[in-house]
Amino acid sequence: MTWTQLRARLTGGAVTTDDNEGMVDGSEDTVAFRLWPPVAIGAPLLVGWLATRLWGDPVDLGRWRVPLGWALVLLFLGWNGWSLWLFGRHETGLLPGQATHVMIEEGPYRFSRNPLYVGLLALYLGLALLAPTFWGLVLFPAAVLLVLWGAIRPEERFLHERFGAPYDDYTRRVRRWL
Repeated sequence: MTWTQLRARLTGGAVTTDDNEGMVDGSEDTVAFRLWPPVAIGAPLLVGWLATRLWGDPVDLGRWRVPLGWALVLLFLGWNGWSLWLFGRHETGLLPGQATHVMIEEGPYRFSRNPLYVGLLALYLGLALLAPTFWGLVLFPAAVLLVLWGAIRPEERFLHERFGAPYDDYTRRVRRWL
């Protein structure tokens, strides 16, 4: 398998070589991710968990981590469930390759332009606490940076091009994270 083929598998599509170097092919109706969001968020957690398995954790995270971990998992389920329900209600694409027909500005999208990524990051923290993996917690900033670079920035560029002034107004009213 070549590097380009591996990148295509990890990002969910074919990799281009034009002025959008490193972007996954997208049409005018679909966003072109650099890195598929579950990979961007899951890879650092997996590396952290493997580091914990191989070398152990330098500190004990204590018993407080269990209720907080479960609270974060439940937050993810409710928050992301609400966000996903809105995608279905508005009949717009969610997965890579599915067309984006509308901008959603209600529900959790009133508080965050990226509620699904916020939810996935909450799930990351919850799982890292429940595992437990200190190294997974240390690598959390890597997950944030990877999803920002690999998914959020390309998505913002796409939405600006797709919806123009209404999206620009939305970005002024609603924060990227929370």
